[in-house]
Amino acid sequence: MEDDAVRTASSGLSDGGETIAVSEETDEISPDDVCVLIPTLNEAATIADVIEGFYDEGYTNVVVVDGDSTDGTREIARDHGADVLVQSGDGKGQAVREALEYITVPYVLMLDGDGTYDPADADTMLEPLSRGYEHVIGNRFAEMDDDAMRALNGFGNRMINRAFGFVHGANYEDILSGYRAFTVESFKRLSLDSDGFTIETELAVECVKHGVETTVVPVSYSARPDESETNLHPVKDGGTILLALYSLAKTNNPLFYFGSLGVTGILSGSLIAMYVLWEWVQYHQSHEVMALASAASILLGVQLLMFGVLSDMLVTLHREQRRRLERIARDDRNE
Repeated sequence: MEDDAVRTASSGLSDGGETIAVSEETDEISPDDVCVLIPTLNEAATIADVIEGFYDEGYTNVVVVDGDSTDGTREIARDHGADVLVQSGDGKGQAVREALEYITVPYVLMLDGDGTYDPADADTMLEPLSRGYEHVIGNRFAEMDDDAMRALNGFGNRMINRAFGFVHGANYEDILSGYRAFTVESFKRLSLDSDGFTIETELAVECVKHGVETTVVPVSYSARPDESETNLHPVKDGGTILLALYSLAKTNNPLFYFGSLGVTGILSGSLIAMYVLWEWVQYHQSHEVMALASAASILLGVQLLMFGVLSDMLVTLHREQRRRLERIARDDRNE
C-alpha cells in the first residue's frame, strides 16, 4: 500500500510546522466506526446497487443525503435499509456539510451514488486512516475503464490537477475524485463554504491549508450506466472549478493570488506606457489620460505585489502558530 499511496500534506505551502505522525502500524478500523455517506440527486437507477455493494463488504451504516430527487431515489434508498436525509439547501457541498452534523462515528467514506465507484475499494480507502492519515483521495486515473470518462472531461480533469499543483503546491493526482475517506475530526477543522461540485476542490485546498495528512490511493472507476443521467456540465462546472482554485488561493497562497494581479497590473500599465511613448516619439502626439492610467496601473500592481508578500508572511506565521496550538491540544488529549 505504501507504494500506491502518496503522502502529500507536508508541502511548503501547507505548513512549515510539525505534522501528525503516520505509522506503518495499523489500528484496525471496524465497519461499525465508518459511515458510508452518499450525496444523491436523481440516482434511482444506481443507488440500490451502490448500497447493496457496501452491505456485501460489511459496511451497513449507510447514509444517503438527497438533494430533493424527483425519481424516487429516497424511497429506493430507504427500502434498501439506508438512513436518508433530505438536505435543506442545494448542491453537493451543502449536502455534505449538513450530513456531517448528524454523523456520530469517527470515520466517513464518501462517494457519489452513480455507480461509477466500486464498494470493493472501501478497505483500500480506509486503510491509510488506520495508519494515521486524516484524508484519503481515491485516484480514478489509476484503474479507469476506457469509456468511463469523455476525452473532454479527462483533459479538463488533468488541467485542473496541474493548476491545483501549481497554485497550491501539492500533488493530489485527482482532486475532483468523489471517492473520499476522512476522519470526522479533521473535517471539522476545515472551513468549507462551497455548495456545488466545487466541494472536492475546496476539500483539497483546505487539506493543504490546514496541514491535514492526506494521501492518494488507486481505485477503480467505471462508466456511468446508460440509464443514469449525469448532473455535471463539463464546460460550465469546469470553469467554476478553475475559478474556485484561483479564488481559494487568496487565503492559501496569497503571494500567488495578489502577485498575479499585481503582475497583470504592471504589464498592462507598461504596455499602455509603451504605446504612449511610441505615439509621442513618432508623431509628437501626447495622451495625457492614457499616461495617467498607465502610471496608476503600474502603481497599483506594485502595491498588490507588496501586499501579496506581506500577506504571505502573515499566513505563514498564522499556520505555524495554529500548528503549535494543535500540537499542544493533541498532547493534552493523549495525557
